[in-house]
Amino acid sequence: MDRRELLRGAVAATAAGVLLSSARAHAAPTAAAASAPPAVDHPGATWQPASPSNYTASSRPSAYRIDRVVIHVAQETFADTVRIFQDPTRKVSAHYVVGSADGRIAQCVRERNIGWHAGNWNHNTRSVGIEHEGWVDRPEYFTHVMYERSAALTAAICDRHGIPKDRAHIIGHHEVPGSTHTDPGPLWDWVRYIRLVNFA
Repeated sequence: MDRRELLRGAVAATAAGVLLSSARAHAAPTAAAASAPPAVDHPGATWQPASPSNYTASSRPSAYRIDRVVIHVAQETFADTVRIFQDPTRKVSAHYVVGSADGRIAQCVRERNIGWHAGNWNHNTRSVGIEHEGWVDRPEYFTHVMYERSAALTAAICDRHGIPKDRAHIIGHHEVPGSTHTDPGPLWDWVRYIRLVNFA
């Protein structure tokens, strides 16, 4: 085999490699799209799904009308709250978790599904639950960025579902009938929060 034939063989092998790489590059988005997580309901939220054992699949608002937002304080860190929702033995979840220091938002349950956050089935079926990183007796967790990002989230939920942006429809966990919880607690600034919701 002379030098010219060797070069032709090398060129052919290189071309085949380029074509194969090109084919893989074009196939990759299709494969990635097939395994991509579902779209979140709120732009800017990251999808961190709760265990399917911790919520009820539904087709809201056609199955149940959504007319409430329930505000919670998790009594946990952001990461631990998400982990609790992902633990199938815990039997609890909220739709969203909002971080204290940076206002980041995780969506754990799609709004069409029923989160197990209110401790009252009727309120679970009709509400979207938002957990906030922190503790009810530690106001340093209630940062300006957390209030702002949470209020923008609540405003968007209200707009999506036609919920009035007032205290009758944006309630604390402690206001759910039969609740034994105290969150978000007396240090949560409702006046500030509802104002931010309406200005968002």
